[in-house]
Amino acid sequence: MHMNNAVVIGGGIAGIIAAIDIASHGIHVSLIEREPTIGGHMAMLDKTFPTNDCSMCILSPKMVEAQRHPNITLYTLSEVTGVEGQAGDFTVHVIQHPRYIREEDCTGCGDCVEVCPVEVYNRFDAGVGVRKAIYKAHPQVVPNIVIRDKEHCIDCGLCYSICGKNAVLHDNEDEEKEFLLNAGTIVIATGYEIFDARRKLPYKYLSIPDVITSLEFERLINASGPTSGKIKRLSDGKTPKEIVFIQCVGSRDIPLGCTSCSAVCCMYAIKNAMLIKEKYPDCNVTILYMDIRAYGKGYQEYYDRAEALGVNFVRGLPGDLYSGDGKVILQVENSETQEVKKIQADLVVLSVGIRPTNDASALAEKLGITCDDTGFFESADVKCGPVKTLKPGIFIAGTCKEPMDIPDSVMEGGAAAMQAVIATFRG
Repeated sequence: MHMNNAVVIGGGIAGIIAAIDIASHGIHVSLIEREPTIGGHMAMLDKTFPTNDCSMCILSPKMVEAQRHPNITLYTLSEVTGVEGQAGDFTVHVIQHPRYIREEDCTGCGDCVEVCPVEVYNRFDAGVGVRKAIYKAHPQVVPNIVIRDKEHCIDCGLCYSICGKNAVLHDNEDEEKEFLLNAGTIVIATGYEIFDARRKLPYKYLSIPDVITSLEFERLINASGPTSGKIKRLSDGKTPKEIVFIQCVGSRDIPLGCTSCSAVCCMYAIKNAMLIKEKYPDCNVTILYMDIRAYGKGYQEYYDRAEALGVNFVRGLPGDLYSGDGKVILQVENSETQEVKKIQADLVVLSVGIRPTNDASALAEKLGITCDDTGFFESADVKCGPVKTLKPGIFIAGTCKEPMDIPDSVMEGGAAAMQAVIATFRG
């Protein structure tokens, strides 16, 4: 039996909270994250609603606490390949992909990043910015070490020679590692994927350069992003004067198979609209919506603040987008007034929804749990045990279960942790 050990799969905010809370009860936690750093999507955001607090100011201390906690062992670049056993005696199969860095020697100084001549697509910046072939996703990564991208590295040798610690490894000096972890309980907090906006054909995402996703906009407005927080059109680098947000892209869309509401899109669009008005008071901001769902504490007041700042709310969604004269042109009928409005926007932001991760069903099969009709992990009882699964000893938390905002993800991470602690001490 391995009751005094737990495994948390996923290093976003829900997984971090779950790991810290479990570890604080004297239980050893193995925190497994498939990316080079923990933090998840929250690390990509500029501010959080409804307080407009700095996202990383909240997240970064928790990331550091998780790394430094004596009862937490962090495994990055790692994925679960299989699970055997039952509550109290799980065996978790893990594969860890090579970083091509000697982790114990790397100080994260960034000298190797500076000399690297290769620039490639930066997934952390949602493709708006670039990164080097040896890189840190952002300045506050945990663990604070670089990763060498074998796929794009041209093996020029500059990083090897500049590193005073000789921490950069060649391809033949690092390899995948497979190992087993024993645990009494497992918490799943694998997060979500954003909807692929290319599937919404009428909105011309990637065909019109100034039609971007909300996550790309988050990186544009973020001070640590590729434009240092300056909002610019991707086509010509100019500051937009007319910005339009289109809601429910990949949410509540039956033809696309996205039947559920993504819960956060209304509020993050309002948040970003307010940030625009604060930075650029003369910019005209319009939100085209199906319904505004301001359901949480302080959310209606947040909506009212946006209206007071001059954000335009139009109840209606456009049928098509097209470009002309350097503008993105769209037409929408206001369903409240029956007025048809033609808008010539400088920038259009698609408020994309939250979808299950691509490997959710495969992971569910490995763990012996189920997914619901929307593809998210299914809880045993949404009323009495929202973080419990049908398999005893396995718990779920955060957006791997359903779309939710950051406060709810934190709450569920804590709830899953307490269920894991109770299961541990009850034996």
